[in-house]
Amino acid sequence: MIKNINKIILLVGLMGSGKTSVGKRLAQKLNLPFVDGDREVEKAAGLSLVDVLKCFGAEEYRAGEMRVMKRLLQGEPCVLASGGGSFVAGPTREMAKAHALTVWLKADVNTLYHRTAGRKHRPFLMGADSRLKERLENYIKEEYPYYSEADIVVETKDERVENTVNRVIKAIDDFYKSEGQNAAQ
Repeated sequence: MIKNINKIILLVGLMGSGKTSVGKRLAQKLNLPFVDGDREVEKAAGLSLVDVLKCFGAEEYRAGEMRVMKRLLQGEPCVLASGGGSFVAGPTREMAKAHALTVWLKADVNTLYHRTAGRKHRPFLMGADSRLKERLENYIKEEYPYYSEADIVVETKDERVENTVNRVIKAIDDFYKSEGQNAAQ
């Protein structure tokens, strides 16, 4: 079992993949702080994610997200749930490779749809109610190639969060064993 994690565990994946719910429980089990990248963007901007997007547009939203992720990725060991699209940015991926163990929570379109339908706090899905599945499929096609650069891939399913957390812990443990690294003292 993993003990004394000495780097950031960065959870990446599309909105609805479980980064926040898995991240909170994973942090508890690993005795690490949990940091939500989206909440940190909101704090930095002083606005909700939806309002940041409305006020500044997608380009500035992503630039601000990248600045926040750069700061977070240089911080102390924690479980960090990234914003849905933040790992798409090349500089963020490079920082993550240098400072974090990246875990892609990979979900199929039906799981993502089930978890995001009717949620109003997801800025990049605003107004997509009738075309939500189509928009999610486009995000999968556009962003999964970037997520595939993560160190570890864990498929998320319609299951208890605790089960996913346990599979993430096993995947991290297996990763360190296969890499011959000693994450646990």
